[in-house]
Amino acid sequence: GAAGDLLATYQNVIDDLVLVTGDNAVFDVVVDDTIIYSKTETGRHAEPGEVLDLFAAHIGPDVPRYGEGDAG
Repeated sequence: GAAGDLLATYQNVIDDLVLVTGDNAVFDVVVDDTIIYSKTETGRHAEPGEVLDLFAAHIGPDVPRYGEGDAG
């Protein structure tokens, strides 16, 4: 799922990851107190990889994915 993808890819930078589920199939992804994806706002489920892309955009291009950036 989205949370597993995020943690596997960015476990080096995520301090706090919250998945918010609730009535009417609410689904929000909250990282460090910032909502990076909200099903309520989009009106649909996230596409595969979408949450990962949104998180990457949220933290910026300078943050390496886990396991990257140390080579060399």
